[in-house]
Amino acid sequence: MQRVSKKTPTTASGSRTPAAGGAARAGILLFPPDPAQWPMHEISTFASHLECSATGAHYPADRLHGLSDAGKPLLVRYDLEALRRAVSKDELARRAEGGFWRYREFLPVRDSAHVVSLGEVATPLVEAAAAARLHDARALIIKDEGRLPTGSFKARGLALAVSMAKAFGITRMAMPTNGNAGAALAAYATRAGIESWVFCPEDTPEVNVREIAFQGARVFLINGLINDCGRLVAEGKAAMGWFDASTLKEPYRIEGKKTMGIELAEQLGWRLPDVIFYPTGGGTGLIGMWKAFAELAAVGFIGSERPRMVAVQATGCAPIVKAWQEGREHAEPWKDAHTIASGIRVPGAIGDFLILRAVRESGGFAIAVDDETISDAQAEMARVEGFLLCPEGAATYAAWRAALASGLVRRDERAVLFNCASGLKYPMPPAGRPVDCRRPLDYGALAAGR
Repeated sequence: MQRVSKKTPTTASGSRTPAAGGAARAGILLFPPDPAQWPMHEISTFASHLECSATGAHYPADRLHGLSDAGKPLLVRYDLEALRRAVSKDELARRAEGGFWRYREFLPVRDSAHVVSLGEVATPLVEAAAAARLHDARALIIKDEGRLPTGSFKARGLALAVSMAKAFGITRMAMPTNGNAGAALAAYATRAGIESWVFCPEDTPEVNVREIAFQGARVFLINGLINDCGRLVAEGKAAMGWFDASTLKEPYRIEGKKTMGIELAEQLGWRLPDVIFYPTGGGTGLIGMWKAFAELAAVGFIGSERPRMVAVQATGCAPIVKAWQEGREHAEPWKDAHTIASGIRVPGAIGDFLILRAVRESGGFAIAVDDETISDAQAEMARVEGFLLCPEGAATYAAWRAALASGLVRRDERAVLFNCASGLKYPMPPAGRPVDCRRPLDYGALAAGR
C-alpha cells in the first residue's frame, strides 16, 4: 500500500527529498521517499570484496557471483574503518523514513538507480507483557516482520538480491521456496522488470502459491521438498539462463536479512537483548544478524556484548538441532521432513556450518518443538496478547517457554522472538456459530455459550 505524508521528508543533510513522477507534479509526497530518488552521494557503499565463508578466499565485489569456488556461501565484506568515519548513530537517527534502506552504507548497492523498493518500513518491537507475566518472566519482545511488503521478512533479503540483480543486468531469476521467499522474489522482480520462476513443494500454503503467481512469477508445484525444488532450479540454469537466487547461493540476501540485527540494535538504543529466538530453516537471518553485530561493533555502534542466538526448529525437521547436540560442524540431511511450520521445513541448509558457528560463538543453543506445541503456543499468544503469530513465529514462542521451563533461559532475561511473517497468511481453525436472524435470539443461551 502506498501511503502519503503531508510533511516534506528531508535527507540526512537536511535537504528536501524529491518525490517521483506525477506524484511530484500533483504536490503529493510518497512515503517512504523513493530510494531511487536519492542523490548519488547519499548511497555511498563501502563494500570492498566478497569472501568465501569456508576458505577466506577473496572475490571482487562488483562482479556477478553465486557460490565460491569451494561451493560455499560468499559473504560481502566492507571497509569498516571508512564506514565508521562516514556515518554516525546520530545521522541514522535523522533518517526518519526509508525502512532498512536507512542503513545503506552497510549495504552493497552502489547506484541509487538500482534500488528496488516497495515501501519498506522498520518493523515494530511489540512487548508481550501479558505472555511474560503468564510465565513469570521479566520481559518478552516480539519483532514483527509481518509488517514488511509481501508480509514477511523475506522482503529484506529479496529486495537486496533483486536490487543487485538489476545492477548486474540479470533478466531472469529462479528459486525454490516454501512460500514466503517466492512471494518476495515475485514482487520485487516484477517491480524491477525481471522474470521470476518459482518452484514450491506441492503442499505449500495455497495463499503463498497464489500470491506468487498473482505478483507475476511463473510458479510450479513439485512432488517433493524444498531441496528437490532447489535441485530443479540448479539443473535448469544452463537450459533456462536464469540466475539461481536460492538461500545463500548468492551473496546478497544475507545482506538484506542482516538489517534485522542493525534495526533491532537501533530500536533498543544500541543495546542488544540477552537472547534471540530465531525460526531456522536456511538460517540466512540468524547468520546475517550475527554478521551485523560484528560490523556494528567494528564501527563503534555497540560494545562487546552479544545476545545468545537460539536456532529454533520443529521436531519433524531438526537437522541443526541434531548437529548442535552432537557437536558437529555440519548437519546431516533430515529424512522425511514434516512440520506445520513450512518455512522451517528445510532438510539441509548449505549454510549449516555458519548457523552452528553463530550459535556456538554466542553461547546460544538449538532447540526443537513439536507441531502440537507450536499450535498451542500460537493459540496462547493470540488469546493472551491478541497477537497472531505465524507458525514459525509460534515455534519461537514455544521454544522460549520450553527454555524457561528447563532453565536454558532465566526469567529475568530480556528475550526477543522473531515473528517472520503475518499470521494472516496461514490457515486458522474454523470458527463462528450460525444464527438464524429470522427467529428471536435467546441472548441468555448465547451468553451461556449454548
